[in-house]
Amino acid sequence: MADANPRDPSLAAAAMRAAFDVQHAASRNGGIPSAAARRDRLDRLKQLVLVNADAFADAISADFGTRSRTETKLLEIIPTLSAIKHARKAVSRWMKPERRRVEATFQPAKAWVRHEPLGVIGIISPWNYPLQLALSPLVDALAAGNRAMLKPSELTPAFSALLESTIAAQFAADEVTVVTGGTETGKAFSSLPFDHLLFTGSTAVGREVYKAAAANLVPVTLELGGKSPAMLFDDYSIEKAARSIAFGKFVNAGQTCIAPDYVLVPRAKAQALAEAILAQTRHSYPQVAGNADYSGVISERHRLRLTGAIEAARDAGATILAHEDEGTSAAGKIGPTIVLGAPAEGLLLGEEIFGPILPIIPYDSEDEAIAFMLARERPLALYAFSDRSSDHWRLLDRVISGGVTLNGTLMHIAQESLPFGGVGASGIGAYHGEEGFKRFSHARAIHKIGAVNVFERMGPPWGKTAAFVARMLTR
Repeated sequence: MADANPRDPSLAAAAMRAAFDVQHAASRNGGIPSAAARRDRLDRLKQLVLVNADAFADAISADFGTRSRTETKLLEIIPTLSAIKHARKAVSRWMKPERRRVEATFQPAKAWVRHEPLGVIGIISPWNYPLQLALSPLVDALAAGNRAMLKPSELTPAFSALLESTIAAQFAADEVTVVTGGTETGKAFSSLPFDHLLFTGSTAVGREVYKAAAANLVPVTLELGGKSPAMLFDDYSIEKAARSIAFGKFVNAGQTCIAPDYVLVPRAKAQALAEAILAQTRHSYPQVAGNADYSGVISERHRLRLTGAIEAARDAGATILAHEDEGTSAAGKIGPTIVLGAPAEGLLLGEEIFGPILPIIPYDSEDEAIAFMLARERPLALYAFSDRSSDHWRLLDRVISGGVTLNGTLMHIAQESLPFGGVGASGIGAYHGEEGFKRFSHARAIHKIGAVNVFERMGPPWGKTAAFVARMLTR
């Protein structure tokens, strides 16, 4: 559903509200969808992704200037298909009522919980992984029996237009619909009285979405970001760590919410790790400007922000190790860049970088490294490299994060059996798999009285039996 008139926000907002009203009415009057109905919707979503996989990859590449079609398929299309398969297989089991214990005081009776659809779910997705971050929460919303409205990013117009047309071809308007448009459309979208609203994006915008949702008492899931650290312990292979860190940081040119944002390394190994990471990037991306496997930066504004941060670090005396490749700027790209000695005051250590720049921070003791992490907001992801399990457990016990991959990067997000979400400034709530099903469901408590209701038999008026029971229960 594109803006009715891009020059008239009031018309666009009215059309959006009309689309919401259609879904809201269907969610209230259509009853609870059966497992078969939910699987049918998931099957249609799977067909949409399979048939249009190449077109989606082409559209996303066009939006980025350049982005590897293989990368899109491996990091977006395949995880989405995996999520659909997982949910389709498990949805009947997830829907089964959960028996709960009834205290002896209230016997005979039965108690259980039914997970029922909330109604209409709003999904605001970002530009960096536009397909996966729009459709993965949609999988969970559909598995939970909901209707859904999607608002993709205005920074990926080719993808957003394709998503809108393909969704309209597979789903009725009262099942799933797509709203496209810019900032004003996004504001109006987040102000709709959804039964739940999921936002993925920056912390700054997330705060505004949270405020807009609060006006209607709409519960939210916020998937934000932050400075996700990687910590190398002294026993771990520099070469192995460099391979994992380079992959996690420079895939999609660092435009990944759970990319390692900085690396803490024993001081004696800092230079060696920086050089090993750079060597790995040169192996993975022999050139940058003309390499279809290396993503462009999404916009000129983002590129200028990143190049400015590099120059500010250089001016402050930092050592810059860069993948040299002529023409990167003209191609809308920034090559992989390692920074040693980044200034404490500045973008690289003060904000989420969200680009192909990696500060390496030396430490002299484990306590010093942990103190550096604890001085910052809780991150979306944490990475630790050690062959000693005791190192992993000590770090996990002291540093809280949304999720963790040990001796690697990014892989926890690909596990449908694990929840994905942030904590504190990096987000509110989690989804994926069964956690996503429950996130978009209402856990309805049900208690069934047996043949005798003891409390009713005791009174009122309260007599000796009630007094005796009260004394017994307060011992």
